[in-house]
Amino acid sequence: MVCSALRRVAHLRVYLVRKASGVSRGHQHQALGLRPAASEFAARGAPGSVVELLGKSYPQDDYSNLSRKVLSRVGRNLHNQQHHPLWLIKERVKEHFYKQYVGRFGTPLFSVYDDLSPVVTTWQNFDSLLIPADHPSRKKGDNYYLNRTHMLRAHTSAHQWDLLHAGLDAFLVVGDVYRRDQIDSQHYPVFHQLEAVRLFSKHELFAGIKDGESLQLFEQSSRSAHKQETHTMEAVKLVEFDLKQTLTRLVTHLFGDAGAQDRIGWAFGLGLERLAMILYDIPDIRLFWSEDDRFLKQFRVSDISQKVKFQPLSKYPAVINDISFWLPSENYSENDFYDLVRTIGGDLVEKVDLIDKFEHPKTHRTSHCYRITYRHMERTLSQSEVRHVHQAVQEAAVQLLGVEGRF
Repeated sequence: MVCSALRRVAHLRVYLVRKASGVSRGHQHQALGLRPAASEFAARGAPGSVVELLGKSYPQDDYSNLSRKVLSRVGRNLHNQQHHPLWLIKERVKEHFYKQYVGRFGTPLFSVYDDLSPVVTTWQNFDSLLIPADHPSRKKGDNYYLNRTHMLRAHTSAHQWDLLHAGLDAFLVVGDVYRRDQIDSQHYPVFHQLEAVRLFSKHELFAGIKDGESLQLFEQSSRSAHKQETHTMEAVKLVEFDLKQTLTRLVTHLFGDAGAQDRIGWAFGLGLERLAMILYDIPDIRLFWSEDDRFLKQFRVSDISQKVKFQPLSKYPAVINDISFWLPSENYSENDFYDLVRTIGGDLVEKVDLIDKFEHPKTHRTSHCYRITYRHMERTLSQSEVRHVHQAVQEAAVQLLGVEGRF
């Protein structure tokens, strides 16, 4: 049903979101280069300190784990920068929904929210979605916390409860989301999601269906304060069909005919970076944050639907260094190490691979060996300047993660 390109897109999320106050447009951009380790982690401050973000102050505590690298991305709003590739994708999706889905009075059925603050409460990000208190998705190792009560949203669905209770029933939401993750050409601690939701009343869902008046949305079961009754099979099938039809139309609008013909399947995702990488042949997720005009000018088109094929910038050679260390006896998170490398090395770091694990036969201590690939997007790196960054990574790993070096 859908083209092979969709199988490369990560996942589908269809959620609700609240229109919140806009994100500050001001931002101090940091240039790529070499950075001392200690100052980059200052934003993680000790309990009692405060971090300023988007005009508000947040007291730090034992959950605070934001680095300056991540904070420097807040407020950039790449999806709202005209002619940025992520903006082009967003505008094409908006155009499709505005034209295809029209309300009773000839106005667009779907409203769009693309300026929501990425700072949310942990209740919005987890509890409002009925995510249990002990669920692994809440781990510090996977999220960016300002403190125990506030965080940078891990998904735009963090806003859905508010909008549901505001009474909206058809909309799109676009925004930057933040997750601690591995380092390679497909992953970045900040990326952008576009989500959609449409709610149906009984009349809307069963209109045009034979004997639709006798059909029900819910089974005869109990409703709690948090959950509806069980949906009827008829309602489930119709909602599923509408969802698939909506997404198939959008996919065809973006990619053209799927050409699947006799094959069937279902896969979809609206991570803007993934869509843009497929549509425009952009090979590395770091490029979206580039301010190099050789990259940006390729997307200055008069028509948002104009085909664009990214012409690669000069491919500068990589510089590769390995790092090995004994893990601490407890509380080691691999994402802590990735975050540390990203913070110190910035966008000089192309990828980090775990290439070896070793357990000492007598002490049963474990060591990891990582291979770090450094590559500048705009110039050739020297081994000497990479060595400076690599040494800073080693020192910070010892000081901040409690590892013991095998350098």
